[in-house]
Amino acid sequence: MIMSDLTGKPAFSIKGLAPYIHVFDMPVALAFYRDVLGFAIKYSSGDGDDVDWVLLQLNDIEFMLNTAYEKERRPAAPDPARIDAHADTTFYFSCRETDALYAHLQSKGVKATEPFITGYGFKAVYLKDPDGYQLCFHWPAE
Repeated sequence: MIMSDLTGKPAFSIKGLAPYIHVFDMPVALAFYRDVLGFAIKYSSGDGDDVDWVLLQLNDIEFMLNTAYEKERRPAAPDPARIDAHADTTFYFSCRETDALYAHLQSKGVKATEPFITGYGFKAVYLKDPDGYQLCFHWPAE
């Protein structure tokens, strides 16, 4: 049984979520998440970009990246089956300014869908990160 206060609410608080994903090439992943999307490195397993783990932060969002392979065991190219397996994973980010985001992505050479209204009534932009994870930036359509 979970201990609770007199209101019946749990006696603990869970705040935030930090998804954890494996990336093939950390410098490439950081060039995308940090340099294109604006995340900052909050914690890292070492100095520089060629590290094995980072905790990124953007506003209230935390996101962890970890290399899929130790440096000495990393193959020359990503395994296509591994990237294909990411097709069932999408990360949804709240972003009111989808048009501005789309223009920014275009200026950085990032392939993304043009903003559109989804079947659930949100204006959205979809794209894939360098490791094939799908990202959606959306906001209720006005």
